[in-house]
Amino acid sequence: MSFRELLRDTSSADKIIFVLLLAISLAGVFFVKDILPHGQSVRIEVDGKPAYVLPMDKDKIVSVEGPAGVTTVEIKGRRVRVKDSPCINKFCMKQGWISSGSIICMPNRVVVTVVGIKNKKAPDAITG
Repeated sequence: MSFRELLRDTSSADKIIFVLLLAISLAGVFFVKDILPHGQSVRIEVDGKPAYVLPMDKDKIVSVEGPAGVTTVEIKGRRVRVKDSPCINKFCMKQGWISSGSIICMPNRVVVTVVGIKNKKAPDAITG
């Protein structure tokens, strides 16, 4: 069945529903960052063990020693990034600044995670 046959066999109501669902999905992609609560602190782990828990609202640069060498993490403007790393491909550095989620440096076993305060009134990704 070709695309033209598929379009010919669908009703106008099906087309309207498809366009509406597509618009809602695209809107969700753009607005999900505004809906979810922002991180309040940064947790840095080395080899599965906590090394630092730092607030997101204070600019700071810290260095952590991993198995491959020293990884430098920078917090600035309520965002965090891996500024320097001894790993070969530097994927953790290429990820850039984040305000939610995690940055993982596998060769050096360093994990940088943005964590938030549990707020029962704030929507989560499942309930909205």
